[in-house]
Amino acid sequence: MTAKSNLAEFNEWIESRYPHQPEFLQATKELAEDVMPVYNAHADYKSYNVLKRLSEPERIVNFAVHWVNDNGEVEINRGWRVQHSGLIGPYKGGLRFHPTVNESVLKFLAFEQSFKNALTGLPMGGAKGGSEFNPKGRSDNEIMRFCQAFMQELQRHIGPQTDVPAGDINVGAREIGYLYGQYRRMHNKFGGSLTGKDIDFGGSHVRTEATGFGLIYMLECVLVQHNDKLEDKRIAISGAGNVALHAALKATELGGRVISLSNSRGCYIKEEGLSTTAIRWAIDNRMSEDNVLTALTEQHGGSWFEGSKPWGFPADIALPCATQNELDESSAKQLIDNHCGYVLEGANMPTTHQAKTQLTNADIVFVPGKAANAGGVALSGMEMSQNAAFERKSFATLDDELRSIMAHIHLRCAEEGTEGERVNYAKGANIAAFRQLANAMVAQGV
Repeated sequence: MTAKSNLAEFNEWIESRYPHQPEFLQATKELAEDVMPVYNAHADYKSYNVLKRLSEPERIVNFAVHWVNDNGEVEINRGWRVQHSGLIGPYKGGLRFHPTVNESVLKFLAFEQSFKNALTGLPMGGAKGGSEFNPKGRSDNEIMRFCQAFMQELQRHIGPQTDVPAGDINVGAREIGYLYGQYRRMHNKFGGSLTGKDIDFGGSHVRTEATGFGLIYMLECVLVQHNDKLEDKRIAISGAGNVALHAALKATELGGRVISLSNSRGCYIKEEGLSTTAIRWAIDNRMSEDNVLTALTEQHGGSWFEGSKPWGFPADIALPCATQNELDESSAKQLIDNHCGYVLEGANMPTTHQAKTQLTNADIVFVPGKAANAGGVALSGMEMSQNAAFERKSFATLDDELRSIMAHIHLRCAEEGTEGERVNYAKGANIAAFRQLANAMVAQGV
């Protein structure tokens, strides 16, 4: 790249190396498009080839997981840990147990995590890991045995100063407990080797709420930036998991009107807005109900639309909080036609590249996940800090710190992304994070 230094050359290079990893290609190419002018303007960045180097994971650990199911049969799964960048701190990122897990997905997530973590201002590198193991339909004992076998391999590559995993899809408090217990027994040490732990053994207040609450704190900053306010805004949220429900709760507490939730089966709509009572009921019952949204309809009213998404219903603000690439071109057109003003990503890369282009061209304010959903990893960083200091901070203190970190992220995005009277948050987030990682890479040499 030092010879040609252009976007086309970078895209050709990354595509030739990873032609069968679409998620990873999408993430790297989108970032390169935003940061290429900054890269070309700095001789040190070019001489140290930082853009290509930042696009390659520092390490990928791939291992077999052998474990015994309840029938006494030995099963075999694959495990991965993608340690993308340790330039500014220990590798940090979640573990995901899901049939869709593969190297491309984890590389894209670890890449995004590295830039997201840099935005927080906390000393954390970026990583992601997991397995294609599907916990659905498994007994608690089977999940425990799988987690123990998974950690038996992973423990060689993690630790408080090296790599600190957390939870992600299908890795919640139960799984973190099993994983942490195995690590503690093998190393005979109690400490911050994982985050997302239960409050009784080194966990932190606000960890469950952090990503959803942080998303709304970012939304508040965005609205203030555009001389707007949250009160009485119609908010469409996709998803019905931890992030979606806690975002809905905080938005409602602050005066917003949350009109939707969704899952893979359909969409729940309540035009007058969900109450905090209804949202808390969903939070308390989402794990015990087969479909918490149809149950929510029966318990607290509203309408269920089988096979639908929430984007076709009029809303001022859209918060995609479900999964990657859920908001496509047709969904973007619906939001534009309904005069939506703001889209903030609560999930990791839930908006397709084509949809982002449509939203931007329509002057809809768009905030990418690496900025908008950074609250979860920010709180993980605070859990690491509490573990290192052998202290526990109060819920209120941590909530205030979370709000402050999200305001800091917004400020960095606005500083780098202001274009006239509007802010290009995607470009601002990418450039701000890239500068920090690129500067660290140059300072540390080759």
